Amino acid sequence: MELFLAVHSGARWFLLLMALLLMSRFALRWWRRLAHTPLDQGMMFAYLITLDLNLLLGLLLLFAFGGGGAENPLARAGLMFLAVLIAHAEAAWRHSGNAPQKFRNSLLVVLLSLVVIRMGT
Repeated sequence: MELFLAVHSGARWFLLLMALLLMSRFALRWWRRLAHTPLDQGMMFAYLITLDLNLLLGLLLLFAFGGGGAENPLARAGLMFLAVLIAHAEAAWRHSGNAPQKFRNSLLVVLLSLVVIRMGT
């Protein structure tokens, strides 16, 4: 259980680092009205994969190990699921609109997912 807990905890810090990097990149590119590149899409994809894996690790801790010692583990799992849904909403406008609008929407999605994650910790 300690291994899963350590990986889950480490993934949260990695997720925070990725989110800060994404938010700064998206804000800068939105402000400068730069084009949306495959690197931007790949970075968002990496954030989503990390978020999904962290949710899966959390669910494993919840169901296999009784929550891993967390306070109110069902509420945390629900909020993490909500954060994943919010982050995946970015796919709805991935192929539409102009680049500044994509950066703005992606920035808001990352920020909202971080707020929801923070509510659960």
